[in-house]
Amino acid sequence: QVRLVESGGGLVQAGGSLRLSCAASGRTFSKCAMGWFRQAPGKEREFVGSIKWSGGATYYADSVKGRFTLSRDDAKIAVYLQMNSLKPEDTAVYYCAADARESRSCSGSYFDGPHYWGQGTQVTVSS
Repeated sequence: QVRLVESGGGLVQAGGSLRLSCAASGRTFSKCAMGWFRQAPGKEREFVGSIKWSGGATYYADSVKGRFTLSRDDAKIAVYLQMNSLKPEDTAVYYCAADARESRSCSGSYFDGPHYWGQGTQVTVSS
């Protein structure tokens, strides 16, 4: 199976920036798409953004458009989330995700079917 390990979380002031990393390992990763979700205490996990492995096309939740940027490194099998202009409402545990579909089926909405999760990394934005 695929193992995902996030890093880069921490405590920042409002308006600051953080860069999260997610390293993937395992021979079953089909390189369909990867992305990020987040979950605040007492709230459901929500979609943040995704990136298609082939070509790097990105999609973002409206709440983070213009502030967050996803990128990927094919050689390292890693995905990154650059977060700028952070707000207190961005405070959450951020989880990396990888769509489990094969490349030829990598279309439409990601993560609706089988997918993998990382362990999460805490992001706290203070006022």
